[in-house]
Amino acid sequence: MLRSPYGSWPSPIDAALAAAHDGRPDWVDFVGDEIWWTEPRPAEAGRRALVRRRADGTEESVLPAPWNVRSRVIEYGGRPWAGVLRDGRPLIVFVNFADQRLYRYEPGDEPRPLTPVSPAGGGLRWAEPRVDLARGEVWCVLEEFTGDGPDDVRRLLAAVPLDGSAADDRDAVRELVAPRHRFLTGARLSPDGRRAAWLAWDHPRMPWDGTELLVADIGDDGRPTGVRTVAGGPDEAVAQVEWAADGSLLYASDRGGWWNLYRDGTPLCPREEEFAGPLWQLGLRWFAPLDNGLLAVVHGRGPAVLGILDPESGEIVDAAGPWTECAATLAAHGARVVAVGASPRTAYEVVELDTATGRARVIGARHRDPVDPAYYPEPQIRTFCGPDGRDVHAHVYPPHHPGRAAPDGELPPYVIWAHGGPTSRVPLVLDLAIAYFTSRGIGVAEVNYGGSTGYGRAYRERLREQWGVVDVEDCAAVARALADEGTADPARLAIRGGSAGGWTTAASLTTTDVYACGTIVYPVLDLATWGPGETHDFESRYLESLIGPLAEVPARYAERSPTTHADRLTVPFLMLQGLDDVICPPAQCERFLARIADRGVPHAYLTFEGEGHGFRRAETMVRALEAELSLYAQVFELEPAPRTPKVELTP
Repeated sequence: MLRSPYGSWPSPIDAALAAAHDGRPDWVDFVGDEIWWTEPRPAEAGRRALVRRRADGTEESVLPAPWNVRSRVIEYGGRPWAGVLRDGRPLIVFVNFADQRLYRYEPGDEPRPLTPVSPAGGGLRWAEPRVDLARGEVWCVLEEFTGDGPDDVRRLLAAVPLDGSAADDRDAVRELVAPRHRFLTGARLSPDGRRAAWLAWDHPRMPWDGTELLVADIGDDGRPTGVRTVAGGPDEAVAQVEWAADGSLLYASDRGGWWNLYRDGTPLCPREEEFAGPLWQLGLRWFAPLDNGLLAVVHGRGPAVLGILDPESGEIVDAAGPWTECAATLAAHGARVVAVGASPRTAYEVVELDTATGRARVIGARHRDPVDPAYYPEPQIRTFCGPDGRDVHAHVYPPHHPGRAAPDGELPPYVIWAHGGPTSRVPLVLDLAIAYFTSRGIGVAEVNYGGSTGYGRAYRERLREQWGVVDVEDCAAVARALADEGTADPARLAIRGGSAGGWTTAASLTTTDVYACGTIVYPVLDLATWGPGETHDFESRYLESLIGPLAEVPARYAERSPTTHADRLTVPFLMLQGLDDVICPPAQCERFLARIADRGVPHAYLTFEGEGHGFRRAETMVRALEAELSLYAQVFELEPAPRTPKVELTP
């Protein structure tokens, strides 16, 4: 084995390869016996394609570019399509990203719009469509902007005619229930069609703080009546609701400290595990009822796997296969279940489980190794000791190369990755962006800091009014532990993150001396301005739980903001920002950069037209990864491959 310094190892995993494999299939469902889903296309301006797998196993992308099946409801989106069989042929309704209109599509025909374009603000947006052929309409969540401000908006359940009569007429859209809550999910109809159930919540709560489970009767005119709350509340988060085949109501609630499953209020499988997660998008599904009374579930403590739950016995049989992590998208049809799963050696794939035989197999987006798997990272699941002895969960990816090792005595550089959310979690799956660094001799540690999901309500509530404290401390605890145990070079530690992770990165660089540099991606930086009026409505009151009510603790908003402490920043950094980002607008970065002007701190600020919150275009991801590697190469004095473009760091 050849010996060469960390960071100089040659790797077949370049930025273009990592970008080409970014994203995952999502929103799986059955249309008759066929399985359909959406899939990322980074090389096609980052659009989401709609993919069809016929019953005979053939697969096709049914809508060519530039069709982009993606909703902007609450900005993070939600389920953007639904399908049924009509006269033996698929009938699909979907949301097109560019205009946010709802379209009707039948293979062989051109898509036809079902909803109008609104001149007001962000327009009309739709999510969680459900086709009702009997009534000739589509039930959806409607997000309707009433003005130009991000919080000039109303949300309600609506029915859109399938015949296209509302394509130019907003008045032809039937409002099912008068708006009574700021946020809501799509309605689930009972098997007999006589009841509907949905979730709702209001500012300042986020859906993982507390939601209400609402049930209504469906009258002869097709309108919900007698709306009543049957579960949930300010301190109970119901994350998903479904109807069982026998008409009983199934839902996931964290009333016991973990998201567990309930049937008509009775717990089905009480465990200190999560059977649901944070509702960042409308229509996420962690469980799906089968016709025989069993439930397909995604469950676990940390990583979540696919299993089949017998609600009578409370026993779970997990699906056999390599998939150690499953996404919150499930569908069931007869004895078949379809899910999206991955592992540390495979990217996300569409997986079908036959519950009659127990056989699970990949049926879509099949993982194919683009390089020799010997270059893939070998992660370690670890729990570190944080301040006050608290547990801090992390995935550690040491530098790994099949043909290279470092000289004796050299310790590797490490980058701490802080995830977004912050109410989220990093999955333990193959990520070629991580492999891009580890195969070159740079270690990565992903930290599920206090506030992350997957470990119960108490763990995620560690961040309540402690954002910028607990997350910063936990990331620093992991970095210091790696250095203290001789795993990482204490002089070559970096931190990076996007969105809320960008906040944690900036806060870490301005309040600790742990890191030699950092990469700040589409961040929150200034709490005084990130709220009503500057960010989107969904998160505009999020800071009341993360920091505290502004009226009660105004000084805390300034004390925690990285912008306030920009004068403390002394180490180099890279900042990456999409110019179309309405969640963390470029103004956040611009105010921060103005505070460090003329202070001589080496940095680079790269902006990307056409990118919003989360990079989707291949060319953007390539530029971002290469710039990040260049930062570390310059600060850590590495010897990267000669072809790696250099990003200029200027004071």
